[in-house]
Amino acid sequence: MEFVVGILLLLTFFGLAFYCIKGHNLMIGFLIITILWTALSFLGAAFASPEFLSTTAFYSNGEPVKAIAILNKIYQSAPEGWGTTLVNVCWGAWFGRVLMETGIASTLIRKTVELGGDKPMVTIALLNIVTAIIFTAMTGAGPVIAIGVIVLPIMMSLGVPKAIAMFSFMESVAAGIYLNPVNFAQYRAFFIDVDEMPDFTLGWYAGKWGYAALVISVVVTTILAGFFLKKSKTSHAWAAQTRGASEQKDAPLYTLILPIVPVVLKIWLDFSIIGGFVIAGFAALFLCGKMKGSFKENCQLVNKLYYDGVVDTAPLVGFLLTLPMFNSVASYASPFFKAVLGPVMPKSELVVCILFAVLLALGLFRGPMTLVGCGAATLGVLRGVASFSVPFLYCVFAIPTITVNIGSCITQSWVAWGLAYTKVESKDYLKLSIPMTYIGGILLYVLTFVTMSGLGAEWFV
Repeated sequence: MEFVVGILLLLTFFGLAFYCIKGHNLMIGFLIITILWTALSFLGAAFASPEFLSTTAFYSNGEPVKAIAILNKIYQSAPEGWGTTLVNVCWGAWFGRVLMETGIASTLIRKTVELGGDKPMVTIALLNIVTAIIFTAMTGAGPVIAIGVIVLPIMMSLGVPKAIAMFSFMESVAAGIYLNPVNFAQYRAFFIDVDEMPDFTLGWYAGKWGYAALVISVVVTTILAGFFLKKSKTSHAWAAQTRGASEQKDAPLYTLILPIVPVVLKIWLDFSIIGGFVIAGFAALFLCGKMKGSFKENCQLVNKLYYDGVVDTAPLVGFLLTLPMFNSVASYASPFFKAVLGPVMPKSELVVCILFAVLLALGLFRGPMTLVGCGAATLGVLRGVASFSVPFLYCVFAIPTITVNIGSCITQSWVAWGLAYTKVESKDYLKLSIPMTYIGGILLYVLTFVTMSGLGAEWFV
């Protein structure tokens, strides 16, 4: 019976993959799969032997866990435990709105362009670096669009074809995400609870892997952009227009360091990320002269920025509240997956890196490699049939989630916006982004194997 339930679970897994590839709502998809896996797991437990169940989550301290306790853990305790992650997301979105309101982000872009002059490749390289740095702190579709309406027209006015300009910008955004503390906390929660493994901090991760991942991503993006530019015929004709960039005054030069303050405080001092957002955010508002009104007006401004930031992240919130339900039920389904897949799933870190590098394209279209698609199901299966350290698994899944899905996939919300804004065809964008998927992804898996394999027992849960 364990094998039969495992087969049924595997079929539902492929059903979820198809659902995600078709672009349907992720929140509803993961709610449905959670319910199905709950029912199938209980069905398997009803017919499985006590010997089979004794080493699973259905037993605790040698005694079977009551059904109601399991259901309460899946549908109540699990989403409640993600409160910390959601708070970080909301404050990060607020900080992104502050950087937009004060003009700090747009000033950084304009100063970068002035430095690059009329040399497209120099400007592209500098814009890629600055964009990546900006998005170590900013997150969400709103900030990406706000920076995109400045960066993209600038690139195209320099003669960079619109598809290459969009590719370069979107991949640079993804590069910054590798060190974004909000995204780190969000993805970390796929693997362990907030209070587990306190040594797995942003600072440890950045020093071991994150800095190098960002640099590799920016360098590969810039080299590919230069290669594509050399092969193309440049044209200065473009239709997109900047939105309000010309009317906004430059922010004071000394405020341009504020976007990286929360990240620096978190990595160097392990300071509260929300505290970093608050300090840097209010410093930006005061230093850029946005808090010169009455107390009531200032409160209204801060409130509006927070409201706009939360709206930016609203589509993500529902997904983040159903995902922990799925993560929880995966621990009950994993023994049945193991009965089917245990003999064939890779148990070597080298084999995992090679396999994931070969299958990187499955991170596109919310496929079974990306955590913001049905990759969470793949993670549940992989963890259920073999033992790998948490940092290793984090990096293994971060690559298809960030480089492949966030930067390269047309189902990503801001990539879809970019296609409409620049009038670039989906196939033309994929012709540029898929090479980045494999070249950048393979280099990142080499980095993962070199830095994250063979970690000690303290990194296992």
